[in-house]
Amino acid sequence: MLRAVRYLLGSPGASGFGSRSTAEEVTPDLGATTAIITGATSGIGAETARVLAKRGARVVIPARSAKAAEDVRARIVAECPAADVLVLPLDLSSLASVRAFADRFLELGLPLHLLINNAGKFSHGQLALSEDGVEMTFATNYLGHFLLTKLLAARMAETAAATGVQGRIVNVSSSVHGWFAGDWAEYLHLVTRRKIPYDATQAYAVSKLANVLHTRELAARLQEMGANVTVNCVHPGIVRTRLNRDREGVLTDLVFLLLSKLLKTIPQAAATTCYVAAHPRVAGVSGRYFADCNEALPSPAATDRHEAARLWRVSEAIIDGCTGTSTGHPQQDCTTAPLLRFLPAQTQTQTGASSSPRRRAC
Repeated sequence: MLRAVRYLLGSPGASGFGSRSTAEEVTPDLGATTAIITGATSGIGAETARVLAKRGARVVIPARSAKAAEDVRARIVAECPAADVLVLPLDLSSLASVRAFADRFLELGLPLHLLINNAGKFSHGQLALSEDGVEMTFATNYLGHFLLTKLLAARMAETAAATGVQGRIVNVSSSVHGWFAGDWAEYLHLVTRRKIPYDATQAYAVSKLANVLHTRELAARLQEMGANVTVNCVHPGIVRTRLNRDREGVLTDLVFLLLSKLLKTIPQAAATTCYVAAHPRVAGVSGRYFADCNEALPSPAATDRHEAARLWRVSEAIIDGCTGTSTGHPQQDCTTAPLLRFLPAQTQTQTGASSSPRRRAC
């Protein structure tokens, strides 16, 4: 109850900020900083890019739509003529595209201080699979970011070592991660093979749970590496962005009318991302979950270290099994075998599957 009242009033928490703080208010100077921000062509991502560029950061915008990204770049430069904004192609649902983006960025020889995994989608309609045979929401919201982070982690560690400036990774999740109850691997296996009905909300919740679990496991691995890089995840709050504007209709409009007092503006919704990415108070903090610019508690399922490790193993098995040279037609075998290997113990007994030894590396 106290948290709800504090949210409605916008009262600051221990950080000095709260639900009504804006991205500009929480972001310090970022000169000589390079940041990659996915999903920066609209909404929270675009505001994050604008504010970081305004504070002096070089901003790299990966985008599936070059026009949308160039439009954002033009708006940023119009406001801040000295802004350094680079646009590169990326489709997060395609592992081949993620690899191509990482290769292209690394070839530029730029440092990398901040990686903000912000892009997200909410499916509308029937089950869709990526070109790699992965459920589309999971592929875009989580798996593409998992591979992107894996491919760029070494550059971030090198940058931190060379500059003495701690690198930061921010995974944008959602409180919706707590809506999923069950075994995520079994769910993905069954829904991908069309053994159960597709539920877009459940699929979204699974992807957001994966974001939080990824954060926990990656934090442990970065620490083991001795890398001066942290990773945290954030819940931006309730805001009507393009993600949910696509779900137009009388019911949707009524829900948002009733929730109007709870909705954040986009500058307010981007604040937690910017706070965790840039504020000095978060230096050295890793593996945590933030909401309203303050540390918060994720769901119990999201704190399970064994599930975090299992998700990592499944993710590596999937990306190792996908060649990255897809023809554009979903390849279900790319995910079926990895998921079968890491299903719950009872299911493993039934299928004869077994898990492989854990690999501790980014």
